[in-house]
Amino acid sequence: MTAVRIAPSILAADFARLADALAVAREGGADLVHVDVMDGRFVPNLTFGPAMVEALRKSTDLPLDIHLMIERPEETLDRYLCDVQLVSVHVESTAHLHRCLDRIRSSGASAGAALNPGTSSVLLEPVLPHLDHVLLMSVNPGAGGQKFISSTYDKIRGMKRVFGSRSVPIEIDGGVTMENIAACRSAGADILVAGTSVYGQPSPAEAIRALRLRADQGASAP
Repeated sequence: MTAVRIAPSILAADFARLADALAVAREGGADLVHVDVMDGRFVPNLTFGPAMVEALRKSTDLPLDIHLMIERPEETLDRYLCDVQLVSVHVESTAHLHRCLDRIRSSGASAGAALNPGTSSVLLEPVLPHLDHVLLMSVNPGAGGQKFISSTYDKIRGMKRVFGSRSVPIEIDGGVTMENIAACRSAGADILVAGTSVYGQPSPAEAIRALRLRADQGASAP
């Protein structure tokens, strides 16, 4: 099993103090910073746009993990490819998933497909050779602080079987806490996004370290 990566979600931070939130993520040893881009159409909320992603890129040397929860991402995708490390587009949001993945790859970023909880992983079969990672939503997208959907564990295991010997990281986004992060890791998750479990805590840096420790316990579980 590869080393776990912890990705604090900047969506859960204080928007008036994003520079501080990035600094805290680095202090806590975060591997990535997760950035949820919402357009108010694919999901109800409206969050970051390309200008904000570029500003975040200039404000930290941590890798950026861009999660595009937007309709027709193929139309604006290039605006988000500003020296970021991971980009995920939703299967449900585009009729041109293959095109999006190849465009992300050509920029040098890891190309990922994201699946809502109710979306079958069967839809990924036509693009499996074009995937560098998969993002599984463990809540219904659009708002932070939701409860983790327990069927996600079986979905992780199913994705691992689909990829077989291919080492394709599986990212889990939504409701990840100290109580379930070990089980996510034990099921096979490689990247774990944590929002309120980091930025809703008295010491976000310490919360990142504690989440990593608990996840590592899951990796060593029989």
